[in-house]
Amino acid sequence: MSKVATRERILDAALEVFARKGYHRAIVDDIVRASRTSKGAVYHHFPNKEAIVLALVDDFAARLAGSVAAAIAEQRGALAKVEHALSAALSTFAADERLARLILLEPVSLGPAYQAKRAEVTERFAALIQSHLDEAVADGSIAPLDTRVATLAWLGAVNEIVVHWLHGKLEISATIPALTRVLLRSIGARDR
Repeated sequence: MSKVATRERILDAALEVFARKGYHRAIVDDIVRASRTSKGAVYHHFPNKEAIVLALVDDFAARLAGSVAAAIAEQRGALAKVEHALSAALSTFAADERLARLILLEPVSLGPAYQAKRAEVTERFAALIQSHLDEAVADGSIAPLDTRVATLAWLGAVNEIVVHWLHGKLEISATIPALTRVLLRSIGARDR
């Protein structure tokens, strides 16, 4: 088995173990058993359990970025790009509930390294959203506004939608049209 395949196997197993037991109750031996690898293989790829979580976050962020980039690439105009990026982001979260739970519901107690990683990922997506809002202002699609504040409000709204979905309080795909309308109206854009 290649190193890449072994790493993926360990990450898949870790996600299953974290979903079943929670991050804090899971131990490396659980991941070793679930991945059907050795403790040496796990420690070869990851120095500790925290590094596994950080790798899961990085992998998810890469998947999320790819999904959003593909959605944006197919659209013309800043507002259409924003709308499709939002839909792609929510759909990506919905496609992996276990990982969404780990990233959004357990982070309070995962420590400073996790908080720094989450801030890094959030800032990457904030920069993407803000650049498209800036483009919408520049091309006259929306009136001038503080795009940084709008971006942070949008990120907060998306986070709350995903958290409520994780708690079983709404269906994520059903929220996309309403959330899109609310967010576009919040920046003075007309419904599409």
